[in-house]
Amino acid sequence: MSSHLRFVLAAVLLAPTALLLHGRTEVIPVPDPLSSFPAQLDSRTGTDVPIPEEELRVLGPGDFLYRNYASENQALSDIDLFIAYFPSQRTGDTIHSPKHCLPGSGWLPVDSRIVTVSLPGQTPFPANRYVIAKAGQRRLVLYWYLAHGRAVASEYSAKYYLVADSIRLHRSDGALIRVVTPLSAEESADSAQQRLLSFVASFVPDLDRYVPR
Repeated sequence: MSSHLRFVLAAVLLAPTALLLHGRTEVIPVPDPLSSFPAQLDSRTGTDVPIPEEELRVLGPGDFLYRNYASENQALSDIDLFIAYFPSQRTGDTIHSPKHCLPGSGWLPVDSRIVTVSLPGQTPFPANRYVIAKAGQRRLVLYWYLAHGRAVASEYSAKYYLVADSIRLHRSDGALIRVVTPLSAEESADSAQQRLLSFVASFVPDLDRYVPR
């Protein structure tokens, strides 16, 4: 799908939101700040990665966490966690899809699919899985959209529910969750996915504190 067509579809989906919320009092939750997100997860210690000012301007108003989680055990690969929470998408500051940003940073997708994330004690949900490559390096990316306890993989589904929840709940908040890990030379994407899922399982139960239901 071309970028122009994606823009048109997004505009069509978002236009009703502005109309429906016009004149209404929007409910804007006040979750815990992402700066308080646990620094210790799944035997790894997190170090915050600064987000450049130009990227923050593109993202728009919201709360953002970009953190590298590493282990003292060098046999365990690092995992990057990025969370973008938007308390309101009423004025057009909506969640940006990672797949549009990857080529701009030099990473090209070599494989993409939607997978089902099944975690202990959690309802299974869909997520995007990308294998990306640059200069002989490979990484595995998992990401999904989260709003009001509902996780979806499709950016268009996320925008549909944005409209629906604006009507039903008078809320337009939502988040993007993304985890990334490097793949060693001989490692399969499925093996790296299991590493990411183990890490995801360590924080998903606490996400309601930062991305309200």
